[in-house]
Amino acid sequence: MPDNTTQIPAARAPIWDTVTLYVTRPWYRFFYNVYTLLGSGSLRYGTFFDTTDQTAAATNTAYAITYNNTDLSAGVYLGTPTSRIYVDRPGAYNFQFSLQLQSTSGASSKEVYIWARLNGDDTTVANSATKLTIDGNNKHFVAAWNFVLKMNTGDYFQLMWATTNTTVQILADPATAFCPAIPSVIMTVSCNIGE
Repeated sequence: MPDNTTQIPAARAPIWDTVTLYVTRPWYRFFYNVYTLLGSGSLRYGTFFDTTDQTAAATNTAYAITYNNTDLSAGVYLGTPTSRIYVDRPGAYNFQFSLQLQSTSGASSKEVYIWARLNGDDTTVANSATKLTIDGNNKHFVAAWNFVLKMNTGDYFQLMWATTNTTVQILADPATAFCPAIPSVIMTVSCNIGE
C-alpha cells in the first residue's frame, strides 16, 4: 500500500478510462486504499459487561474490574483474567465505561478511586485517576467517563478501582417488571483511528 493514501489523484487524472469504461488506475488505488483503511473490517470494537457484584476485600487496595459477558467484538477481546481487554491492532482506542456504585453503610466520606492501567502492574497510566466521595446508606452512584489510549498489537487495558471503605461495592441489579437488568459495569471500546 502506498505511504500516502489520503490524497485524491490530481485533477488531470480522469476517473474513467474512455476505452475500457473502467475506473482508472490512480483512482482505483485511491478507492482501494480508502476501503482498506475504513471499509474492510479495519475498525475495531468491543462491548463487555458484568452481571455480578464486585467488592473490595481490603481498603486502599487496587482491584481490576472484571467482565463476564461479551456483547460485540471485532479485534477487541477479553483475556485471562477477564479484567484484561486486549487489542489485535495498533491504534488509538477509546475505552468508555459506566459503573454502578452502591454504599451499604451510613459511614460518611467513603472514597472511590478509578484509573486506567496498561499491560500489568508496572504500567498504570499516569494522571488517569479520579476520586469520588460517596455518603449515605443504600445510595447509588454512577461513575462514567472515558480514556483514549495509544495501543499496540497484543496490549491490554484494565480498569482499576480502590476504596477507603469496604462497604462500597460495584452493584449489579436483576431485571424488574418494568426495567432490564443493570450490569455492575459496562465497557465499550472503539478504535477508528489508525496507527
